[in-house]
Parts: sequence; structure tokens; C-alpha cells
Amino acid sequence: MPAKSKAQQRAAGAALAVKRGEKKKSELKDASKDMVESMSERELRKMASTPRKGKPEHASKS
Repeated sequence: MPAKSKAQQRAAGAALAVKRGEKKKSELKDASKDMVESMSERELRKMASTPRKGKPEHASKS
């Protein structure tokens, strides 16, 4: 599933770093922590690699 915003993409990238052992889970905040536990490395890789062009900074809540 592709990221809907730049913020979501960054959170997925941070969660992916934890899955790969490049970062400690204690360094994560909010959504990234949830992503580590609820998504596979493959899902995180897909979300983090979404092209940024045309993405809003934050997804709308509607």
C-alpha cells in the first residue's frame, strides 16, 4: 500500500529501520511504533518507497 502523505512515508521509513536493526525502537514516536508491530518489512518497504512528488505533507482526516 503506498503512502498517502510525506509524513506517513517518513514514519514507514523509521519503522523499517527498526525492523532492519538500524535503529532502536525506543527512538520512535507515535505512528512509527505502531507500524513496527502491525506491518511486515515488505509492507513498510513498499510504503517508504512511494514517490514523494505530489504528496501532501499530512494526509487529510476526512
